[in-house]
Amino acid sequence: MKIDLTDTTASKINKALVRGRRAIGTPAVGMVLTMVIVTDEENAYDSIKAAEEASREHPSRTLVVIKRVARTSRDRTNSRLDAEVRVGSDAGTGETVVLRTYGDVSDHADSVVLPLLLPDAPVVVWWPVDAPDNPVKDPLGALAQRRITDMYAVETPLQALDARAASYAPGDTDLAWTRLTPWRSMLAAALDQARTKVISATVESEAQNPSAELLARWLEARLKVTTERVVTAGPVVTAVRLGTENGEIVIDRPEGPLATLTLPGQPSRTLALKVRSTSELIAEELRRLDADEMYAIALRGEAPKESPRV
Repeated sequence: MKIDLTDTTASKINKALVRGRRAIGTPAVGMVLTMVIVTDEENAYDSIKAAEEASREHPSRTLVVIKRVARTSRDRTNSRLDAEVRVGSDAGTGETVVLRTYGDVSDHADSVVLPLLLPDAPVVVWWPVDAPDNPVKDPLGALAQRRITDMYAVETPLQALDARAASYAPGDTDLAWTRLTPWRSMLAAALDQARTKVISATVESEAQNPSAELLARWLEARLKVTTERVVTAGPVVTAVRLGTENGEIVIDRPEGPLATLTLPGQPSRTLALKVRSTSELIAEELRRLDADEMYAIALRGEAPKESPRV
């Protein structure tokens, strides 16, 4: 069910949500959090789709804030809020409200969002693109327990990574880090099996890959070894090599969903290591909303001392 509201208010949107729930026969609110998505028209469809798929695991009220850019001076002085309320099958397993702000309302989007937050429930803010330099000081970011950015969506991801390190606050995270969860799990499992000291490390990836840089910094911080960065044709992270006293531990994924794990003195084995969808990444981030200490460690790990070799 969809309800369109033009030149509306937060009070009218709340009434529309209640009316929609009653119309589909679910008057109770069974959602566990509020997801606020701050995006533009170009990326709104994909962002909403990812959030609705993630809501099947985490029923939530999704508030999509789209700040419309005025084309004329008259439009810039015309403050207005339009909304599209979706409930039932049109909103995954929760509720979705698409908020389009015009004029001065765009500068005070937090005042529109605040009355629509679920009471006594965590708030997560996600910027699929164009995240603020300091998410915790953003008016919408200040409302959230969890703030999700994505360095893959910027032109200079490694500069953005350094900016994230400078402005980090507990509750910040980035999908470039979330993409590394399978890699980190496999590396930890491989070291548990090898039971040997790591003396060197190499991360191979496409150029300017923020996940690869985070992985290299994480290895440096945790293993206390210098990690070499090697540029390959990609896609994304293609291999990690850990030099040990007994030989080399290698996880190699040149392409496709499968990787090869090689341990010293053992036959190679094939492992599943696919590139996950955005909805899977968001669902993982919503499983725990406390501070991501490992992300903070990776951000502040030792920076590379040499430029990558090809």
